[in-house]
Amino acid sequence: MGKTVGIIGGGAAGMMAAIAAARQGGKVTLLERNDRLGKKILSTGNGKCNLGNESLKVDHYYTRRPDMLADFLRRFGTQETLSFFREIGLMIKSRNGYLYPACEQAAVVLDVLRYQVKASGVTIVTEFKAERIERDTRSNLIEVRSEKGLVYSFDRVVLACGGMAAPKTGSDGSGYHLARQLGHQLIPIVPALVQLKCRETYLKTVAGVRAEAQIEVYFQGKRRARERGELQLTEYGISGIPVFQLSRVVNYILLGEASQPESHSRGRDGFAGDRLGKKGKQSSDEDVEVVIDFMPDYSDAEFADLCASRSLLQGQRTVEEFFTGMLHKKLMLLFIKLAGLKPTEAVGQAEVWKLEKVYQLCRHWSLRVTGSNSYDNAQVCAGGVPLDEVTEWLESKILPGIYFAGELLDVDGKCGGYNLQWAWCSGFLAGQAAAKETG
Repeated sequence: MGKTVGIIGGGAAGMMAAIAAARQGGKVTLLERNDRLGKKILSTGNGKCNLGNESLKVDHYYTRRPDMLADFLRRFGTQETLSFFREIGLMIKSRNGYLYPACEQAAVVLDVLRYQVKASGVTIVTEFKAERIERDTRSNLIEVRSEKGLVYSFDRVVLACGGMAAPKTGSDGSGYHLARQLGHQLIPIVPALVQLKCRETYLKTVAGVRAEAQIEVYFQGKRRARERGELQLTEYGISGIPVFQLSRVVNYILLGEASQPESHSRGRDGFAGDRLGKKGKQSSDEDVEVVIDFMPDYSDAEFADLCASRSLLQGQRTVEEFFTGMLHKKLMLLFIKLAGLKPTEAVGQAEVWKLEKVYQLCRHWSLRVTGSNSYDNAQVCAGGVPLDEVTEWLESKILPGIYFAGELLDVDGKCGGYNLQWAWCSGFLAGQAAAKETG
């Protein structure tokens, strides 16, 4: 008989851990709090499940131990993910390096994983919410107790409970509480890959506008991050992939954590989830500035030439007519208003400095970010159990026999399949190690 292995959490990382442990000869029990496995997978990639990326680099992730992450991804990277899913029957296609199931249905990815879990002989226990984990000093087994008083005992346990993002799928942060019970510290948890809220109330006039843009984050006069892509404007703020990429940086700034990575060490509780709350309210009233450039392909000199050439269009045009053709009509009308101009006034009689301000807003539109949307809207969480507190096999350095996988750890990726890749990678490595006789 192999080792008895308990997997807490039946999401992407948990199912992968269960399959890997079973392949290693372990007697595996998968404990899931929902009534079925893998609920969160159904919403990934807008229902198409972007399950990986051919361009797998540490640069696509955030973690305070990139050296350890690089080693994990070397041992289970994109090729291992492709091989695994092809072995269990999933056909995969690449779209510009982004990996999807050939049928573009997340449900199919979930189905093949569920089938493989069952085919591997894994015992599945649903509606089991783990409340406490401790080692029995007599048997030396690790006991997992549910909130209803049920107890399971195992040789090894893998925590793959997820974070706090999308709590309706079961990710309520309980895994972080279990980690703290075991003595682990937590790097503060914040929503990531989420929309940002802005102070400007006039944004409702341009809600729904989408445009290619470069977005820079500034705080205390210093640029902290920059992304480019399709920006989406909403009534409350900004959205779109470049905004998602910047959101974790903004949330850490608002928590006062941006420039102090050394503070994420032992000796503090580190659970920012307590301070943020489920509504995503930050503790600082000081706003972060984002500066948006709607013409990032133009150099300053090229843009100056463009503005000069447009002066030939003046004629008998109104201000609105003069600026038509540069950006989305709603944006141009907003910038005209912000510059103190009226759309109907003759452009030849408008003050030059106001016309120049409209041009300036096209390249340097500043918004004040006050926070992000809540965990309900976030795709992932940033922060978690530091990689310093686990071994090269993701085993706890505090309580041997406990392993971590997925979002509980201080690893979060950018958009593009990187977070699911981390789930497959960490789940496989932790599950395999947990079932080995030697640990």
